[in-house]
Amino acid sequence: MDITAHLSATLKTLRQTRGWSLALAAEKTGVSKAMLGQIERNESSPTVATLWKIATGFNVPFSVFLQTSEPPERPVFDPQNSDMVVVPLFPYDEQLRFDWFAISLAPGALSESSPHDVGVVEHVTVISGALDMQIQGQWRTLAAGEGIRFAGDEAHGYRNSSADRVQFHSLIHYPATPSAR
Repeated sequence: MDITAHLSATLKTLRQTRGWSLALAAEKTGVSKAMLGQIERNESSPTVATLWKIATGFNVPFSVFLQTSEPPERPVFDPQNSDMVVVPLFPYDEQLRFDWFAISLAPGALSESSPHDVGVVEHVTVISGALDMQIQGQWRTLAAGEGIRFAGDEAHGYRNSSADRVQFHSLIHYPATPSAR
């Protein structure tokens, strides 16, 4: 199963399992009913930012949408025309409650992330290149080998101001008790 078909099936299963209509899913995620329907019908592939909104709205780890039952290759989320590529390094661990991703951001790319659930903490470490991070409305640049930890439950952004692709890791810790929705 390709990744877009997996996204489609996972979204539909989550929504139906909870008994949510498309309208309620749109309300919970902040993603339009039309877009959710297109994703479920495998007519559209969401951006990373949209997929984050969906994961947050359903209160599930981001990697739920990337984990397929088909080894041996790691799933790669690289939507069409995307400047951001996300590869899970480790599958979501229910006991430890984290996702760990390798992320690549194209030159000039900007990815703005809406707040995740209350209590989510992110750790970002730059592997190569320079990454601009917006946290609490302030931009700062991290060079290769530098990292930062921040509250993921606030709006934040990733930007590559350089002419070269930037590679970084993102470790995301989810709270033990999900926030009420």
